Amino acid sequence: MTVRTAFLGFGEAASAFASDPRWTGDAFGYDLKLDDAGARDAKMRDFGAAGVDASASCEDAISSGDQVLSLVTADQSLAAAKTASGYLNEGTLFFDMNSVAPQRKREAAIFIGAAGGRYVDVAVMSPVYPAQLDVPLLLSGPHAEDGERALKALGFGKVRQVGAEIGRASVIKMIRSVMVKGIEALTAECVLAADAAGVVDEVLESLGAEWPGRANYNLERMLVHGSRRAAEMEEVCATLESLGIQPALTRGTVRRQRELGLLGHHTPPTRLEDKLSLISGTKEARTA
Repeated sequence: MTVRTAFLGFGEAASAFASDPRWTGDAFGYDLKLDDAGARDAKMRDFGAAGVDASASCEDAISSGDQVLSLVTADQSLAAAKTASGYLNEGTLFFDMNSVAPQRKREAAIFIGAAGGRYVDVAVMSPVYPAQLDVPLLLSGPHAEDGERALKALGFGKVRQVGAEIGRASVIKMIRSVMVKGIEALTAECVLAADAAGVVDEVLESLGAEWPGRANYNLERMLVHGSRRAAEMEEVCATLESLGIQPALTRGTVRRQRELGLLGHHTPPTRLEDKLSLISGTKEARTA
């Protein structure tokens, strides 16, 4: 029997998973942009490029799935779970793969459980490209064992259970992001200052031979995904506060990630020096 998988949200992660040649089973999905006349055509192309059928509505997608992969933006994760709960079939596995605080996962699980669904907390632990189905996934919750079997059957190769408590997988991801996204933000602050002073090469050389490439990669991730990363880091702040830790530096990460994401350079140039010139030019234009 073919397993039917519904994507709830179809951005970079969903596209990366479904377009991997190792993906198995029927796939279809729904994204809010399908209801936006200005974004619909582009989103339909995304579905088509990945070989995934676009459903006419959220109800059509969720009610037709044996399992659901929720991959929406962090600020929409709880609303997505609440909406999906109205259309779930009894026993449907609901994989919440969104980068949100553990308390947000526990809130979402209440909606899914009340509808008879089986909720699985999933943390995606690295960028989805180029890994695709080899991206490391951490699973937690009472249905994590069933979830591991289901995800491996889809083609995911690096799936690991970390406990029966909903939120445990996510808290690992959230705390890790303090470092990963924080280093990105520090990198941006460092190279922007070095560029303003005309000493980029000297500063990066002093940090080590790998840093020109590393700085270029970190800056690109922020330009392309800064807005989404800022939303995730808001969830990290909430996580830290729930643990009694003041997110002093992490709030700065939110600001820096959002600042670069809002510049709108989602297809930045390849070279670091060209990225820096682009950022500088945009800022000058906005303050002129």
